[in-house]
Amino acid sequence: MDGMLSQEEIEALLKDGDGQKNDTAEIGLTDVEKDAVGEISNICMGSAATTLSTLVNEKVVITTPVVSLVTLNELSSNFGRPCVFVQIAYIEGLDGSNVLILDERDVKVITDLMMGGDGSNVADELSDLHLSAISEAMNQMMGASSTSLSSMLERKVDISPPKASLLDLSDSIQDEMTSFLDGEFVMVSFKMEIGDIVDSQIMQLYSIDFAKDLYRKFVGEQAEATAPEEPVAAPEPTPVQPQQTAPQQTANVQQAQPQQQAMPQGVPMQAGMPQGQQPLYGMPVPDVNVQPVQFQQFNPSIVPLNQQENIDLIMDVPLEVTVELGRTNKSIKEILDFSPGTIIELNKLAGEPIDVLVNGKFVAKGEVVVIEENFGVKVTEIIK
Repeated sequence: MDGMLSQEEIEALLKDGDGQKNDTAEIGLTDVEKDAVGEISNICMGSAATTLSTLVNEKVVITTPVVSLVTLNELSSNFGRPCVFVQIAYIEGLDGSNVLILDERDVKVITDLMMGGDGSNVADELSDLHLSAISEAMNQMMGASSTSLSSMLERKVDISPPKASLLDLSDSIQDEMTSFLDGEFVMVSFKMEIGDIVDSQIMQLYSIDFAKDLYRKFVGEQAEATAPEEPVAAPEPTPVQPQQTAPQQTANVQQAQPQQQAMPQGVPMQAGMPQGQQPLYGMPVPDVNVQPVQFQQFNPSIVPLNQQENIDLIMDVPLEVTVELGRTNKSIKEILDFSPGTIIELNKLAGEPIDVLVNGKFVAKGEVVVIEENFGVKVTEIIK
């Protein structure tokens, strides 16, 4: 052996090198897979935006998904400031997890709106209250997103309770749920608008394997839904054998036809008999008397009692009218701690219209007024 490689060995090594390169290239997502993932994410975030709009009582628009493959270093260089990191795992229907990244200010605005504010209270530092509020918002948003996924994939999809934390993306993230962030992963960025208060971005991260699995399930369901039904083979027609008629039978039929055509005069054709069929001789024909039907005339002088006459019968029935300022729930321990001076917080905001109930049924809204020394209620809205 002189230590030199033969031509065959060199070609084998080059072939192996090309094969490894091709395998590495196939790790990412194709353009078709990116388009499908973006479309799925767009539909799911549309449902999530509707849910968030209900929570904050503002118009929420989450659109324009952009799918890309990035690393944590690339993400931190563009979004390195402290942000809210929300981790969500799929426990049924899909195998994997995803991460939502929101700006710290956006989380403060959403929390303030959920607490009944106008979204301007963003000066305080991010606290456990903000993290708890955004976790609840993401739980409902991703729940609506999972419902949309269930409809698309025709299988039940469920998530675990979200876990929110504040961190800097430039720091190391040690978590089993987010182990896919160690390498290249999928990032879907959305444009998020909340009324005239927020114009920002929200990002969704998950592994490439999860994205490919989501694409395969989505394409598989679409293929099954559009697959043409196999045509059912029609049964082969049974050949009809021509009937052989004996010469003697043919002669008898020809002799019988003149006898059937000959009919004595004065015998009428039987009613209801098909054309071409002759009645039996001697059969009586009934005499049917046909007359037009006559309907009874309606008497216009009979008028039913109108509604006003009926309601007069119950005009004097007494009804209980209740004015409800608000409600709250207290435990037995809290009630036993009541003492003069205890303040009970109700579920109504100051200045909010009070409820007017008739026999326990909500019928109107009003505001409290003072009439001399008594309280009163001024009805401002009737509930239909």
